Amino acid sequence: MRVVVAPDKFKGSLTAVEAAEAMAAGVHDALPEAHVDRCPVADGGEGTLDVLRAAGGRHLDVRVSGPLSEPIEAYYVVLDDRAYVESARACGIEHLDPTRHTALRAHTHGVGELIRHAVGGGVRDVVLTVGGTAATDGGAGMLRALGAVIADADGEPVELGGGALASVAAVDVSEVRELLDGVTVRVATDVTNPLLGAQGAAAVFGPQKGAGSEEVRTLETGLRTWAQALARAGARDITRLPGAGAGGGLAGAAAALGATVESGFDLVAAVTGIDRAVPGADLVLTGEGSLDAQSLAGKAPAGVADRARRAGVPVAAVAGRVTLSATELSRAGITAWRALVDEAASPEEALRRAAPLLRSATAKVVRSSVDAGQG
Repeated sequence: MRVVVAPDKFKGSLTAVEAAEAMAAGVHDALPEAHVDRCPVADGGEGTLDVLRAAGGRHLDVRVSGPLSEPIEAYYVVLDDRAYVESARACGIEHLDPTRHTALRAHTHGVGELIRHAVGGGVRDVVLTVGGTAATDGGAGMLRALGAVIADADGEPVELGGGALASVAAVDVSEVRELLDGVTVRVATDVTNPLLGAQGAAAVFGPQKGAGSEEVRTLETGLRTWAQALARAGARDITRLPGAGAGGGLAGAAAALGATVESGFDLVAAVTGIDRAVPGADLVLTGEGSLDAQSLAGKAPAGVADRARRAGVPVAAVAGRVTLSATELSRAGITAWRALVDEAASPEEALRRAAPLLRSATAKVVRSSVDAGQG
């Protein structure tokens, strides 16, 4: 019997690679003779580089500006002559304690530094992942690091951070275009939020980054002013572009200069082996920290289930917690599932003992799938 294990990370406890190892052990507990293909996955959010390194990617360290301009150690991964830049390595929310103040000051300059380093090293294909950032600066910091001149009405440089965007009067991106000439940039994201409006970067993601209602209004005004200034500079109009709000508008800034916005899961899956592993398998197992409504909107488990369904392979899931109904799971193609919180005495124990609990739950879901004739 051949089983594919393809989990995403279990946030706060296990990387996708660690989760795949625990699940593989669980498969062997239930089926000692089974052949297991480990294909940890990611959707372009935090943890994507862990998966790419496990696939053979080369890790490059770079000292860059953090979200509040403090120097931090970040890195990107090069795999098959393509650089994968995870924005959160440079400006992730884990680098600060989110407050109303940081919601306005945080920026993406370090992301641009990572891209500049990769391009300076000869890379001509860049994948930019934008999940987990602390900033809502529309990618202005990133473009400045790549050479953009961003000025106010007096011709003075505009400060970094989303709170300063409302003062942008003129943008010159000619140096950025020159630097990226001949370079393909693709944005990997699992969200389709626009830059502006009720579903935009400020309104939806700003509060997660410390913004109160006043800060959200300030950021919204700034993002609109920023997008208009980019358009006047000859860049693409991103005000209505689906996905432009990802990463606090990072995706929009990249798209304004010609980058494509693509499914983060599809971009990562193309190099992790899952497309080759699923066809012909007897059972596919996936999972993540929380299997919930967001999981059905472009997250990795939904992508795994979709591939399994199209290949005619049954799929089961193990997650830290499962809040979807049986009907919702079935619609996604998942016919068996277990949650670690049901195996543990408390949610805290589920986090603390995630690996052994994941192994145990995987063995149980495999046995039930086999008994049901699904594997």
